[in-house]
Amino acid sequence: MPAVDQLLSILDLEQLEHNLFRGRSPQNGWQRVFGGQVVGQALTAAYRTVEDQDRVAHSLHAYFLLGGDPKVPIIYHVDRIRDGGSFTTRRVTAIQHGRPIFTMAVSFHALEAGFDHQIEMPKVAQPEELPSEEELKARLLPILPEVMRLYWERDRPIELRPVDLSRFFCKEKLEPKQYIWFRANGALPDNFRLHQCVLAYASDFSLLDTALVAHGRSLFEPDLMLASLDHAVWFHRPFKADEWLLYAMDSPSAQAARGFCRGSIFSRDGTLVASVAQEGMIREKAAK
Repeated sequence: MPAVDQLLSILDLEQLEHNLFRGRSPQNGWQRVFGGQVVGQALTAAYRTVEDQDRVAHSLHAYFLLGGDPKVPIIYHVDRIRDGGSFTTRRVTAIQHGRPIFTMAVSFHALEAGFDHQIEMPKVAQPEELPSEEELKARLLPILPEVMRLYWERDRPIELRPVDLSRFFCKEKLEPKQYIWFRANGALPDNFRLHQCVLAYASDFSLLDTALVAHGRSLFEPDLMLASLDHAVWFHRPFKADEWLLYAMDSPSAQAARGFCRGSIFSRDGTLVASVAQEGMIREKAAK
């Protein structure tokens, strides 16, 4: 099964009961469930309880409580907090082994007219000017830890094209910023709710890694341990997740074994389609 079809299958949750859904994880050798997968599945579960098709997600705020076990299903319970005149609110709890591993609040809103402005998209190289997936593999695979190498060798549901690869090959401490083009690795159905779930899935890629740029380090180093603690996404304008999107990331602060990172996601025409914020744990493993 192509990776993008596998992603669609993973996001297509099984309904067990009213407000209760079951999701599964790909068996790709990872010890923990990818955080973006849980965010995308939780958003899917919340959407399954929103009957008004005109209301789309405009923000989500999530906390990762425990690492997910990829060997067993994840149960998603949705609380229908509010169905108001303009906004709908849902709370989703993901459960494994009888314990909550993740919780997320989602707000939905019907589109309406109002003030409109946005920041300018950074001027960076276009995706066609950057190394392809095969060229990236050729350069990165030799420096990756084994578990990451096995993942990158497979067909992946999200295609990534970093604007600058130099930070992975040097220890220079740089301004904590990075830019990555991304898109679904195949055509998606014409369903904006699904495109939002795919973007939510992809928004966890590389974001926390931005905090390491200031220290000349990268997530590929085996003596580092990174884990997302919380994650927030604001959806601003329509987009297609199977077309190129620019993820412009920065990290204003890192302290107390935590890094704080932000991201702005733009379509190719410069439209700001989403904003992301995340804090994560960053620890150096104790020497054995």
